Amino acid sequence: MIYRFRAILDTKEDVFRDIEIEASSTMEDFHNAITQAFGFAGQEMASFYVSNEIWEQGEEIALFDMGEDGDSVRTMSETILEDTVWADQPRLLYVYDFLSMWTFMVELAEITDPEPGMPYPNLMFSHGEIPEQAPEKEFIAEKIDGEGNIDDDDDDFDLDADDYEDLDFDENWN
Repeated sequence: MIYRFRAILDTKEDVFRDIEIEASSTMEDFHNAITQAFGFAGQEMASFYVSNEIWEQGEEIALFDMGEDGDSVRTMSETILEDTVWADQPRLLYVYDFLSMWTFMVELAEITDPEPGMPYPNLMFSHGEIPEQAPEKEFIAEKIDGEGNIDDDDDDFDLDADDYEDLDFDENWN
């Protein structure tokens, strides 16, 4: 079977690659296909993370096992793609170069039969130019209400940072 994936760079601009790969390939083969499709040298650390429908980071599948004291993780070279991704579990997060944090949302788009004579992996489609530097990440803490739902009400405090008169402290306290 052939898996068709879309790997989307987490950036404001649309930058993605559509990649075909054999379902029996290793996650390391898939890592190599993604790095080549985006023009990376492939010499940096990387990990896949199993993800859910809202792109939460789950179990890690690392390029190398860096665990200590028996805390090992699954490695890409020992993990088969079809054992990690399937129709009901189609999403992965992929992080390349932990210093720069190139982050990709990878989703299984289709499972199909191989085309005779087609070499795999195969870059099917390329859209957008990868920026010179990894996009900056904006980490925003989300408030969770008592029922475990995200609380979008940002008017809880309604403070103006420039209005010191309403604050209950002396601004020259030291």
